[in-house]
Amino acid sequence: MKNNLFYWSITVALAGFLFGFDTIVISGADQPIQKLWNTSPSFHGTFIMSMALWGTVIGALFGGIPCQKFGRKKTLLIIGLLYTISAIGSGLAQDPYLFSFFRFIGGVGVGASSVAAPIYISEIAPADKRGRLVATYQFNIVFGILVAYLSNYMIGHFFGAGSWRLMLGVEAIPAIIYTLMVFGIPNSPRWLILQQNDEASATRVLEKILPTAAIKQEINNIKKSITTSSDRFFSGRYKKPISLAFMIAFFNQLSGINFVLYYAPRIFEQAGIASEEVLEASIPIGIVNFIFTLLGMYLIDRVGRRQLMIIGSIGYILTLAGVCWSFASGAEGILVVTFVTAFVASHAVGQGAVIWVFISEIFSNAVRDSGMSFGSGTHWVFAAIITMVTPVVLSTFSAATIFGFFAFMMVLQLLWVLFVMPETKGVTLEALAEELES
Repeated sequence: MKNNLFYWSITVALAGFLFGFDTIVISGADQPIQKLWNTSPSFHGTFIMSMALWGTVIGALFGGIPCQKFGRKKTLLIIGLLYTISAIGSGLAQDPYLFSFFRFIGGVGVGASSVAAPIYISEIAPADKRGRLVATYQFNIVFGILVAYLSNYMIGHFFGAGSWRLMLGVEAIPAIIYTLMVFGIPNSPRWLILQQNDEASATRVLEKILPTAAIKQEINNIKKSITTSSDRFFSGRYKKPISLAFMIAFFNQLSGINFVLYYAPRIFEQAGIASEEVLEASIPIGIVNFIFTLLGMYLIDRVGRRQLMIIGSIGYILTLAGVCWSFASGAEGILVVTFVTAFVASHAVGQGAVIWVFISEIFSNAVRDSGMSFGSGTHWVFAAIITMVTPVVLSTFSAATIFGFFAFMMVLQLLWVLFVMPETKGVTLEALAEELES
């Protein structure tokens, strides 16, 4: 039973690997593409760099629809196909418009995966293991980020400056492997009961992951959660979980994490690191992100989501203030790399480990698809806006000002966590819904 649960969770979480790889692989192609097609900062930010993120917004906002109508499994299969098409198309594109189109397709896959994967894992996981298992999605995101950094560096080192096409196209290999693996997972038992009224199929799935004595109670809990209310998603009934999902997603991006991950080479160049060394300097970010995500996964079901957010928020404030000071005082170079890497560690153990787990937990069965789409969509709207305006912002404001702003936003996040955010550790999905909607 444990093996089935772990295998299905890891298979679905591989969508996160593609998410992470797809998100970061563009950093190696950022400046070569701008030079190749001679694009302006505004065009480059709006189309080349942020088009995938606008696709992600669409995928996140509407990803709940196929999840509800066709099921989590079929949605995850479609996501694999989108990743594959995007990787091949981006690598072969001959102009910035076609390139942006294929990046948009990949972004739709990223957005939809940030809805479907956490939902699926949260719905098959028992309450005491849910945090760790849903966090395998985040683990795979950072593993994909690390592999993308390493891949970009290795391909750039061995194939030269014009190898950005290979950097992007190589993603097709894990995308195909993931798609084939998804065929081997079952449908979510909660979806089968709530959307298909198929208790027999749900029972067969639960028999593979729960003790026999617990199956009947689990089915009764799921059926009991079916609501006859006609309340719409944005009605007063769901006000609290909606506000919680919005705020955690909002603060996630106002930490500056995507700003750093997407534009690390440019930030390091501004800090005085030679252009031929910036890809190599980015690798510690991926390694630290990976290690501290493992720590977050270990702690999330032990100390809880709220405690990790407090730890991460304090780390954010200290490290972002450190980057701000480094640029303002002229003490740049390796000091900036050190503070940025510590900032990523703070993210990995806090927001990175918590966000997808928390959003997937706080909505009831009746609206989990819509709730996950809303939370994920909020995250990606702000990610897209930040990525789109970054080239212009970097040319308008000093790095010290930018990182000072992010540090201030993390002070606000800490206050929100301390006074508003509830703890969800160890509580069943149905009990959480009853508490948050009462």
